[in-house]
Amino acid sequence: MTSRVELLPGAARVLALAALGGALAGWTLPPAGVVPLLWLALAQLWALVAGPLPVRAAACWGAAAVLVSHRWLLALHPLDWIGVPLALSLPLCWLLLLLLSALGGGLLAIWGWWAARLGPSRPSSAVLLALGWGLGEVGLARGPLFWIGLGGSALPGDPPLAGFALLGGAALVAALQLLIGWWIWWGFRERRRLGLQLLPLLLLPVLLLHGAGLGLLHSGDQAADGAVQERVLVLQPAIATREKAQWASRQRLQRQLRAGLEEAQLRGSNLVVLPEGALELDPVLPEPAAVELLSGGFRTAVSPAGVPEQRSALLRFPVGSRVPEGAIDKHRVVLLGEWVPFQGLVRWSGLSAVGGVEPGPPSRLFPRVPAAIGVAICYEIADGHALSVATRDGAGWLLASANLDPYPLVLQRQFEALAQLRAIESNRWLVSVANTGPSGLISPRGWIAQRLSPSLPATDLLSVPVLSALTPYARWGELPLLVLALLAACWRRRVV
Repeated sequence: MTSRVELLPGAARVLALAALGGALAGWTLPPAGVVPLLWLALAQLWALVAGPLPVRAAACWGAAAVLVSHRWLLALHPLDWIGVPLALSLPLCWLLLLLLSALGGGLLAIWGWWAARLGPSRPSSAVLLALGWGLGEVGLARGPLFWIGLGGSALPGDPPLAGFALLGGAALVAALQLLIGWWIWWGFRERRRLGLQLLPLLLLPVLLLHGAGLGLLHSGDQAADGAVQERVLVLQPAIATREKAQWASRQRLQRQLRAGLEEAQLRGSNLVVLPEGALELDPVLPEPAAVELLSGGFRTAVSPAGVPEQRSALLRFPVGSRVPEGAIDKHRVVLLGEWVPFQGLVRWSGLSAVGGVEPGPPSRLFPRVPAAIGVAICYEIADGHALSVATRDGAGWLLASANLDPYPLVLQRQFEALAQLRAIESNRWLVSVANTGPSGLISPRGWIAQRLSPSLPATDLLSVPVLSALTPYARWGELPLLVLALLAACWRRRVV
């Protein structure tokens, strides 16, 4: 009994420190982008999974990281405009955030258990654990929830490290972040033996890694392969989601659209783009489009079973048309927002004004002339694998379309960081258009070439080069990392 009483304070301290480290990691993600502090938090995580409470400590670290990094979920409050009583609105938002935090803690608990079994002090185990984490993030990015993990954390603070996305996408960037943290932890453990050699030994590999990443970042094309450039006018409406259905807001959007099409004609633009959800279900324009229009909206589609269903989509209006003549449907619909499981059993359309939306096909390639586009709608921007496949299949540039209202600037910057990473992975210019931002143009090196002011109605004309060269990641995806993980597993078996 006495030993148990003595152990509890020590265990509590470990878990409290784990939570503090996780909270630090969550804060260092965009928009803060303080990557060196993230490495220190990861070094602490390695120390925790090598300690006496690996599973519980990792769970606390992960839960705290998600709690802080996804704090923008609280901006959903108030939800009275979709029928949630005001007294329940904030508690419900907190419940969603805490559930997501608990899920993050559960995932880290699994990783911590795996780390404890493998022995995190071994280099072979560290490589295997880092690659497992990175590949796991890619898998989560293809699921129903929005995650911003270590793969998206390098930007905007550390572009050279993000350059490795050319080779292995977000999974490789995440793995490198973890290995840098492991290297710092190893150096701390060996500090007495290394003495004055510690600092150079820690810094040199990190500097060499960043030099290599910078070289990769500048190896991609920025100019068009030929003379093909698209002149794209982006329209940022900045109309609050809770007001979109009001007559005055619909009229305001129609005026913005008419003015945008006229501006596009005057400035020689060949394409106008509007964000996700800008137009209503099965829209009809007041007059024929004078310039090709790509707009977020909704359409009625027929399922493979022959049942009509509503889909969120990017709708294409050719020149001279009042109705859309092409569309690419949103594949990753928002869980408990646009889409609710078991809708036949539960009469609830979700925490959204557009509940009841069904997912479309997984392909993100939108064929059109003069250039096919790789399209990400809303948090599909987290799925680099899908956009790399679209690039391999012929996309000449990328388009990220989103709403992001009523969320704060924190989420806008996280979305923008992911868009920067997608541009680097695919070596494509990326046009971002969102209701309240971020809207603008991102280069294949991840630089913000143009950006509209957030939360204000605005337009801007973007010159978008059409590229065709493929990066190693666009060619092979995660296959090289899977092979590397297999080699790391074989290496570990040999040194056991």
